[in-house]
Amino acid sequence: MGFSHPLDPLSAAEVKAAAAACRTKASQEKLSSVLRFNAITAEEPSKKALVAYDTGKGRRPQRRAFCILQAWPKPPVIEAIVNLGVPRPVVVSWKPIHGVQALAHPDDCILAETIAKADPEVQRKLREEYGITDLSLVACDPWSVHGPPVEGRLIQLWMYVRSSPTDNHYAHPIEFVPFVDLNKRKVVYMELPHSQALDIPKRDVNYHHTLFDEWRSGLKPLNVVQPEGPSFQLEGNLVKWQKWQLRLGFNFREGVVLHNVGYEDQGRVRPILHRASLVEMAVPYGDVNEPFQRKCAFDVGDYGLGFCANSLELGCDCLGHIQYFDAILNDTKGNPLVIKKAVCMHEEDAGILWKHMEYRDGTAEVRRSRKLVISFIATVVNYEYAFYWSLYQDGTIDYQIKLTGELSTNALSAHELDSGLGEYGTIVTPGVNAQNHQHMFCARLDFAVDCDAGGRSLVVTETNVEGMGAGPQNPFGNGFRAVERELATELQAKRCTQSHTARTWKIKNPTCINPITRTPVAYKMMTGASPQILAVPGSLLAQRGEFATHNLWVTPHSDTERWPAGDYPLQSQGGEGLGKWTRQNRTVSGCDPVVWHAFGVTHFPRIEDFPVMPVEVVGFTLKPVNFFTGNPGVDVPPERNAASKLNNCCQRDVDSSASAKL
Repeated sequence: MGFSHPLDPLSAAEVKAAAAACRTKASQEKLSSVLRFNAITAEEPSKKALVAYDTGKGRRPQRRAFCILQAWPKPPVIEAIVNLGVPRPVVVSWKPIHGVQALAHPDDCILAETIAKADPEVQRKLREEYGITDLSLVACDPWSVHGPPVEGRLIQLWMYVRSSPTDNHYAHPIEFVPFVDLNKRKVVYMELPHSQALDIPKRDVNYHHTLFDEWRSGLKPLNVVQPEGPSFQLEGNLVKWQKWQLRLGFNFREGVVLHNVGYEDQGRVRPILHRASLVEMAVPYGDVNEPFQRKCAFDVGDYGLGFCANSLELGCDCLGHIQYFDAILNDTKGNPLVIKKAVCMHEEDAGILWKHMEYRDGTAEVRRSRKLVISFIATVVNYEYAFYWSLYQDGTIDYQIKLTGELSTNALSAHELDSGLGEYGTIVTPGVNAQNHQHMFCARLDFAVDCDAGGRSLVVTETNVEGMGAGPQNPFGNGFRAVERELATELQAKRCTQSHTARTWKIKNPTCINPITRTPVAYKMMTGASPQILAVPGSLLAQRGEFATHNLWVTPHSDTERWPAGDYPLQSQGGEGLGKWTRQNRTVSGCDPVVWHAFGVTHFPRIEDFPVMPVEVVGFTLKPVNFFTGNPGVDVPPERNAASKLNNCCQRDVDSSASAKL
C-alpha cells in the first residue's frame, strides 16, 4: 500500500486492511466473530524514528495501524497494532486492556438512544406520566457517566421532547434519566431526580430557519474574493504558505494535528513545533443535586473530536477560496467512514500587520496582515466546538476555540419553581434551567524551537513583571523589570496563570543564540482566560480532571504519554495522566520537554445563550521572542486593495462627502 509520508492519515483501503487483519487474529484467538471497532487510525512512528527519517538520518518507518476494539459482548478492550507495510497486513501486537472502557463511538451513541426508546419501561413512563406516544419527537442525549454506577459499559441519556420535527428540544426537558449498558443492549437503571413527574415546559424557543417567519433586514452581501487564487501550496498533506511549512494530520481523537511546523528564515526552514493538538476536555457541571453530579464529559477521550467532526459547507462555515480535506475514519464494523470536508484551510485578512506614519511630512508605511487558518468543527451532543489554528506572517501562531451550540438544560424542581430562581444555573425559558458549568481544555505542545532533533535541548522558563520599589536603584519610582526563572523539574513546572504580573512562559533553545540580542532563541506562550477546575481537591472530579488543576505542566517527552486524563477516561476513577506522570518529578530542562496548557471557560449561562449560543472564544497565542533578527514581516509587500470602495461616493477620488463627521 503506497503512502507519501509516515504521518499521513490512513486511506480507506488501509482501514479495511487493518480491520481484516484484526478479524483474522480474533479467529486465531477463538474470540467472538462480532468485533466492534472503536477506532482504527494510523500508528505514528516513535519521535526518534520520525526525526531521523525527516532529517535524512534514518530509514522510512513501517506503516502501521492502531486499533481499539472489543470482541462483543465481552470485555476487555483490545489494542491491536497492524503492520500494513507487508503484502498481507498482519497483527504484530494484540494487547487486552482490563478494567477500562473504550470511547463511545458515534454508533454507540445512536445505539444507546435506540435502546432507550425501545425499552418498555421508558415507553410506559413517557406515555403514562407525560402523555408522549410519538417517540419520533423524543430526543435522548447520550452522555458518558461520571461517577457510580460503574458496572458495565454505560451511557446515560438526558431526555427531551420536541413539539415538531425541527423544534428545539432543549426547551422541553423530561426529568428522568435511563442508563443503557451497551454490552447488554438494554436499559439497566433509571434515575428519577424528583418524586413525581414534573410538567414538561411547553414554550417553544426556536432557531431553525424553517420556524422563522421574519428576518432582520438591511444586511448586504460581504464577499471574500481572491481573483488569483490562494497563496498556499499543497504537496499531499504538506502545506506551504508565506514562509510557513507544516504537515497536516487528523485522527479520531484529536481531530486536527499539526506536525513539523516551521518558518523559512534566511534560506532554512527553522523548526518551531514538532507536534501540536488539543488532547483533552473536561466539562463539569456545578449542580450538586442528583443526578446532575454525573454530568462531566471528557469530550476528547469519551467521544473523540475527530469522530464528532462536521462536514463543512462552502460559504457558511468558511468564506473565501477554500481548501477542504476529507477525514477517513471507521465505523464500529471496521468499514471506512468518510467525513467529507472535515477540515477547512483558507486565508483571512487580519487587519494591519504594522504601520508607521512620519508625522513631519504625513507619509505612511502600512502593511495588511494575512493569516492562514486551519479549522474544523465538532458537535459533541449539544455543544459545537470550532477549532482554529492561525499562522501569521510575523511568525505568530494563534489557537482559538469558539464555543457555540446548545445549552444542556433541565426542568426546574418544585422548589425552584416556587422561588422563581435556578439554584445552580439560569432560567432561560419558563420552567427550564441551564446549569453552570466549565469547559476545561488541554493542549499538548511538543516544541522544537530551532532544534532539528525535535526539541531535545529546550528549556522552559517563567517570566513575571516585578516593580523595583523605592530605593537608590529606582530614584524616580518608575522602574520595573522582567524576572525570569527556569522550570527545571515537573513539579516546578506545575504553574497557574497570573495576570497582575503579566506572567508568560518561554520555550528556549540555549544551544542557539540570537546574534544580536545574545540571548537564546525562544517562543513564548501568551494565555487568555485560564481558570482552574473548581472541584474540591480529592473529589472524583478533581482526580479525573487533575490536568485542569494547573494551567501549565511540563514533562520530558515520552511516546506513551499523550493523554492528560489517561488513555481511557470513559467511566474512569481518575489517577491517570498528567498528575500521575509528574509525581515522578523528572528533570525536564534539556530533556525534550513537552508543554501542556490547560485553559478554559467558566460558563454562567445567560438568557442570551438561548435558544442557541453566540460564540464564546478562548485560546492562547505563541509568539517569537528573539527568534528572528528583526520583524520577519517587514518584507511583506505594500498593497492597496482595489476592491475597496468609498461609501456614498461615486467619484474615483476621495472627496469630503465620503467621510462622516466624528
